[in-house]
Amino acid sequence: MSQKMTVQLSTEAAAAHWGDNALISFASEGAVIHCTNVDVYGAIQQAARKLNGQGIVEVELKGAEWDLESIWSFIQGFRDSKKNNDVVWTALADTDEKELNARILTTNWTRDIINKTAEEVAPRQLATMASEFIKSVAPVGTVTTKIVKDKDLLTEGWTGTYAVGRGSERTSAMLQLDYNPTGDADAPVFACLVGKGITFDSGGYSIKPSGGMASMKADMGGSALATAGLAMSILRGLDKRVKLVLCCAENMISGRALKLGDIITYKNGKTVEILNTDAEGRLVLADGLQFASAQNPELIIDCATLTGSAKMAVGNDFHSLLSFDDELSQKALMSAQEENEGLWRLPLMEFHRNMLPSNFADLANIGSGPYSPGASTAAGFLSYFVDDYKKGWLHMDCSATYRTAPSDKWSAGATGVGVRTLANLLTK
Repeated sequence: MSQKMTVQLSTEAAAAHWGDNALISFASEGAVIHCTNVDVYGAIQQAARKLNGQGIVEVELKGAEWDLESIWSFIQGFRDSKKNNDVVWTALADTDEKELNARILTTNWTRDIINKTAEEVAPRQLATMASEFIKSVAPVGTVTTKIVKDKDLLTEGWTGTYAVGRGSERTSAMLQLDYNPTGDADAPVFACLVGKGITFDSGGYSIKPSGGMASMKADMGGSALATAGLAMSILRGLDKRVKLVLCCAENMISGRALKLGDIITYKNGKTVEILNTDAEGRLVLADGLQFASAQNPELIIDCATLTGSAKMAVGNDFHSLLSFDDELSQKALMSAQEENEGLWRLPLMEFHRNMLPSNFADLANIGSGPYSPGASTAAGFLSYFVDDYKKGWLHMDCSATYRTAPSDKWSAGATGVGVRTLANLLTK
């Protein structure tokens, strides 16, 4: 059994022979991380990545300087997408230890399920895995679930999810999960979380280039985030009724696949012309948002790896927030700040809803015209499926969910960013 390398924290600069502003130094007893800049937690995460990059996979965090946030920062950076590392630490106070273990459990689940191949996580498997995970963290008797599959989706009116997935051999599914800790079957629903669960996105007939398709196993990242956000809030003591709705499909090409020019008629009567089959996430979310609206909740949050436009705007370090509700948006931004996670608001105005013209339907599934703001028009599209879209609805375009290449803070693959922000919003 190999000996774990000890890692300590120091606020003093490293000795000169380690170089100017060295982040890490080594001694016979192990490594020392030198936190001399303003962004202490960022420096710790960077140091953890450096150690992992040097082939170190087992460490023990020693010293009184390690607290909840510093340990968490190290774990985030040290975790490898191949999961071949191990971190131990000196026990924290009970409340901090409980919080740290909750973060590890929920974030690892998120990162693991997103990193799995599309062969391992098909639409029905995603719905089942999410359901079982919530049941594993919730008190007995507080969770009920229903999974609507294949042509039953049409029977119940979830036409978008069925249409997107009809070209795949793997049938589509919608998870309808009810977490109700009140014991009252008639208790009002506080919030609905809606997740985009595209388990693989080829782009359909608007096919993606090979390089852009390689990471599309991660297009279910919104569902993973919504699930883990609920799980984290339960572990933090959520005492309100929350429903989780995951719209799961695989966007593939076949003789049965959705075609350009097809028109989908939704449960609320809206008709949508398909002008790009690669704009499929909004088509399945439309179903989930209608289901959510029917529950009359105070809050609806949808999570989706929805547009390249959002990623171009904010990069890989932030999720994008779009909403007509200024007060709720500010609350969400404060939640992200409190949890030290990246969330940035992008514009969403009434005129964005009018940038989706169709000659044959109520609206098209993509915007038109020069300089069309893709993230904003996508959110504008979704607003047609929220009963009161101006109040109580947040859309998160999850740009920080997955990284195709490693950075100075993250391994390649899923990150788990946003789980704590959602939990904060639900439990405030």
